[in-house]
Amino acid sequence: MIKSSARRLAFQLTTEHKEPLDLTNHLPFQIAVVSNLLALNRDWKIRNLSDLDPREMRVLLNIGSYMPIKSADIAYQSRLDSYTVSRAVKKLLSLDLIESQPDQHKKNVKNLVLNERGLTIYKHVTAAMDERSKQLESVLTEEEKASFYQMLAKIEDKAEQLLAEQAKELIAQGEDAPADQKELIRWRKKSKS
Repeated sequence: MIKSSARRLAFQLTTEHKEPLDLTNHLPFQIAVVSNLLALNRDWKIRNLSDLDPREMRVLLNIGSYMPIKSADIAYQSRLDSYTVSRAVKKLLSLDLIESQPDQHKKNVKNLVLNERGLTIYKHVTAAMDERSKQLESVLTEEEKASFYQMLAKIEDKAEQLLAEQAKELIAQGEDAPADQKELIRWRKKSKS
């Protein structure tokens, strides 16, 4: 049986205007609420493992999990914008946690990898994340967990589609779509081929 959240019980929709948006029944808003609770810097066990901010932590985790990897691929995989990834990469390089290496196939492309210091932080953080994940997943059966991941994939795909279509519309109107939305178009074409 699913219980109503404490927030749903504590807050009543306003009567100050007609048709207020019920945020407790608004899927994107609810996903954002849970995402806020799951932010790496909200978990003190993870936060105490390094002095990295959440942006840098997410980029370090992507590098550790998928290295060697390009910054553009980190942006797409993590759904961070390229500017945010670029800032995090600069910070991680200055902290001597990652290295930039030339790509074997494309000489003008740089791949990112963790060095020993970065790998040590990565291992500590992922162990703490894995422990937290197991605790969170304990409220779901295996069937529910599989279904949940399938639903998340559908929502992610639809969100990507909507943003890519918006970017295409902007471009068709002669406007310049932001770089992150151009990347969505590129990746959407790549994944559909």
